[in-house]
Amino acid sequence: MPDREEEDILERPIPLDEATAEHVRIRIRRRLPGRRLDKYLHGRFPHLSRTALQRLINQGAVTVNGRPTKSSYEMMGGDVVDLLLPPPEPREIVPEDIPLDVLFEDEHLIAINKQVGIICHPARGDQTGTIANALAFHCANRLSHGDDPFRPGIVHRLDKNTTGIMVCAKQDEAHWRMSLQFERRTVRKTYMAVVEGSPHLDSDLIDAPIGVHPVVREKFAVMVKENKIDIGKEAQTVYQVMERYEGYTLVKLMPRTGRTHQLRVHMSYLGHPICGDTMYGGRPVSEAAVAGAGSREPFLAHQALHAWKLEFKHPITGVEMALEAPFRDGFRTLVQLLRRHRMKPGRGGGQ
Repeated sequence: MPDREEEDILERPIPLDEATAEHVRIRIRRRLPGRRLDKYLHGRFPHLSRTALQRLINQGAVTVNGRPTKSSYEMMGGDVVDLLLPPPEPREIVPEDIPLDVLFEDEHLIAINKQVGIICHPARGDQTGTIANALAFHCANRLSHGDDPFRPGIVHRLDKNTTGIMVCAKQDEAHWRMSLQFERRTVRKTYMAVVEGSPHLDSDLIDAPIGVHPVVREKFAVMVKENKIDIGKEAQTVYQVMERYEGYTLVKLMPRTGRTHQLRVHMSYLGHPICGDTMYGGRPVSEAAVAGAGSREPFLAHQALHAWKLEFKHPITGVEMALEAPFRDGFRTLVQLLRRHRMKPGRGGGQ
């Protein structure tokens, strides 16, 4: 007897707002043997690719009976599936003359040192002013599409207010080969961050699962165990102290997994939130706060987090590459002020 998916009940508890995500709830009437969650959802929402749906599932935007799950989950009768569906994508990427700090470029790839305050690609109401728009102008629309034509060239992302290195693809082959390296975790990512306080250890592994915050949907959190079972997604970060200051520390962060907001959540969980990261407990930074004098107006009201180094194999030539992005703007100012006014003896060095 064929599956009769139309018998499942689809609800929209929250009215659709074209500028935000849409909350959809599906009550599964009966078991669907062999039907994976991602395939089932693709059948219900064919305008979304399976890759896009798998990304939503991995990010915790899809839950079954209130819990994060896997794309391979087979639905049972009585299951309640909740989704936060993204709004419709823009129809085209408009090239915009937005300055890019190019670190490397050839016919296959372009690597940039991303500035603060800019998102990577159109999302929700922001269809212009993104890295994708800037790349479309700089590369004269000669960019890969990957599996999503509305994110040309975008292989991986940084948060809006995270600065540093991003590698983008100009050709489809370079795109899928780079994406495979990220998927297999063979790309070595190194970040720098200034955190509040002073970690007890000079280096350690933070191994704490992450999921969507139980109250604030825009946030993520370390998820505690229930009956010795992790209810979040596996997340691991290695940190290493680079410089200690009075009240602050410069740390190197090396994520082993790639969860959304992972570094910010993990450092907050450790009790040392990233400076300026008000979402996860950090405080805005002013010259007066660091130097004891000067302006009290914050010059850093966003996370002091910088994607400093990326190591990978060139997707076409196979050459080993190690690209570094110098500190930018407020991050650089913060480190300079800390070295000048709060450096502890014997802890010099750095950029």
